[in-house]
Amino acid sequence: MAFESLSDKLQNVFKSLRSKGRLTEGDVKSALKEVKMALLEADVSFKVVKQFIKAVQERSVGADVMNGLNPAQMVIKIVNEELVSLMGSDTTEIQLRPGNEITVIMMAGLQGAGKTTTAAKIAGKLKSKGRKPLLAACDIYRPAAIQQLQINGEKQGVEVFTMGDKISPVDIAKAAVEHARSHNLNVVILDTAGRLHVDEEMMDELIRIKDSIQVDQTILVVDAMTGQDAVNVSEMFNQKVGIDGVILTKLDGDTRGGAALSIKATCGKPILYTGMGEKLSDLEQFYPDRMASRILGMGDVMSLIEKAQANIDEEKARNMEQKLKKAQFGFDDYLESMNQLKNMGGISSVLSMMPGMGSKMKDLESAVDEKKMAGIEAMILSMTPKERANPDILNPSRKKRIAAGAGVDISEVNKLVKQFEQARKMMKQVPGMMGGKGGKRGKFKLPF
Repeated sequence: MAFESLSDKLQNVFKSLRSKGRLTEGDVKSALKEVKMALLEADVSFKVVKQFIKAVQERSVGADVMNGLNPAQMVIKIVNEELVSLMGSDTTEIQLRPGNEITVIMMAGLQGAGKTTTAAKIAGKLKSKGRKPLLAACDIYRPAAIQQLQINGEKQGVEVFTMGDKISPVDIAKAAVEHARSHNLNVVILDTAGRLHVDEEMMDELIRIKDSIQVDQTILVVDAMTGQDAVNVSEMFNQKVGIDGVILTKLDGDTRGGAALSIKATCGKPILYTGMGEKLSDLEQFYPDRMASRILGMGDVMSLIEKAQANIDEEKARNMEQKLKKAQFGFDDYLESMNQLKNMGGISSVLSMMPGMGSKMKDLESAVDEKKMAGIEAMILSMTPKERANPDILNPSRKKRIAAGAGVDISEVNKLVKQFEQARKMMKQVPGMMGGKGGKRGKFKLPF
């Protein structure tokens, strides 16, 4: 998961600061040296790191901090604020024309960054907000690009405009805008061609499209897993074509996350969204303050609440909570809770947003192995309703029958029962971890 290594290292630095009580200037400098190394290892650009450390150090060794009651907390607060500033401070939306005026959005990026899928994700987002989008297939070079856009557009319930692969992308873009005008559509999203690397021909084509029609927003899609290359690509596109914002894809992957911390500071353009998975719903608004909080291990409760509200059946969640309290939580509830977690992006996604969950993540992940969900479901469905409702009655002969019904070894059933018990214990603990009194934060309960 993105930032996991960076987050662990920063938390260790801050842990050592907290243990000192009063801080000296030397303590702060030593800690910031470790922060610097952690950021560089996360593939944040050297120039950005240098400016960041300088800003933090200047603020951290001031009299107000050093003579304060809790200087360690003040240093952490300053690091958090500077991280937010580094990533852009304010959340930036895609700028749309008012009313029924047509907004033209041109998607750009290298091949393999996920541009076509992201175009469909954006279309779905805008449709959910009451807009009437049209996806235009302007990538005539990559085999199956048009078909991929059509499939994704159909899944999102968004019309896809195509003229095949023999017409120039400039003409397709012009025709798409006319089609939108005549069919009362108010957003045109141009899925342009990518290349394996930045080249003049690619840039020229984008410039010709911008010269032929009024493009309101040029959005660059970059792969977060390419680290500093993503930053370099952003700079180049901005210089040659001009971009209005960036979407970072694959931020859920095994990436060091440096691109998210470097892009705004390097090319001056905001990150608009982050791609957090392959599903068409896996596109998150980028909040610099929430991302900084995640990096520092403070969780992201607001995003977790929003995900829960969008994906969780409140009545089912309430019933499940009551069952947990009364020790009536059975295998049917276990399966339902796994499906609800899946809808929210999976256990890793949920845990990454919870404050103070770092040390408990491995326990929960082992208790809920997402890759084995199909096998788990088969075993649970091989149980009788009575067994699912009361797992304590599962003796060896019942387990043997369940294993035969699911087509697995009895050891797998034993493992499932053990995981279920672990999960049940952890789930009882989790709701109380949210902390706070009153308001959304204090009242929020997890969906298990």
